[in-house]
Amino acid sequence: MHAPLDSKHHPRNAPAARRPVLLVLHQELSTAGRVGHYLAKHGVPLDIRRPRLGDALPETLAGHAGAVIFGGPNSANDTDEFIRREIDWIAVPLAEKKPFFGICLGAQMLAKHLGARVSTHPEGKAEVGYYPIRVTDEARAVCGHWPDVVYQWHREGFELPHGAKLLAEGDTFRVQAMRYGPCAYGVQFHAEVTHAMMCRWTSRGHARMAMPGAKQRAAHFAERPVYDQAIRTWLATFLDAWLAKDSATAAAAKS
Repeated sequence: MHAPLDSKHHPRNAPAARRPVLLVLHQELSTAGRVGHYLAKHGVPLDIRRPRLGDALPETLAGHAGAVIFGGPNSANDTDEFIRREIDWIAVPLAEKKPFFGICLGAQMLAKHLGARVSTHPEGKAEVGYYPIRVTDEARAVCGHWPDVVYQWHREGFELPHGAKLLAEGDTFRVQAMRYGPCAYGVQFHAEVTHAMMCRWTSRGHARMAMPGAKQRAAHFAERPVYDQAIRTWLATFLDAWLAKDSATAAAAKS
């Protein structure tokens, strides 16, 4: 559970560059991986909350630099109260034009909030391991360089919501990355995964690798040295631009 903030240390009173980023995780032992490492390295406080375990989500992001909803074992179609609450809550960053980043389940929640369909593959296929993506010109306007191959861990995908821009597509699940509005992004893949996270996922989630289309555990580790540097570089570049959008929004509001 997150610790309460007194008025003196409330993020609303912090300078914009030092305001925390809200990180929404879905399991007790989940971590923010490289996203958390990047934010900590840049002096950005982490406001970690786990709605599944009873943590509340803020009514406003005025005191935050942005929000990230991570992946998890659930589906955006589940009827659990915390799933519905997170999907509905996405209205907050969208209305306030605060940077939002949905990863895997978080991206599917964004799509669901915007009225798009989230579903399994019609042939029951999954993407578990490294798979190629193709980026659009719209994507290159966000980041000049994207990885050609990304790490995946999912058996559901989402359609492109009305009004969203396609940033990357794949062969098995078409929509791999999207932008909605000025600063809301969703990606189906997992750039945040560290080596330790990959070890945990491929051990505890070994059943996923038996699904059609999934790659075996050995392939995950064999391909990581080949593709990971490009993924790591993209994530840092993307987060640089993503965080800058909060400063741009704040400056525009003052002008």
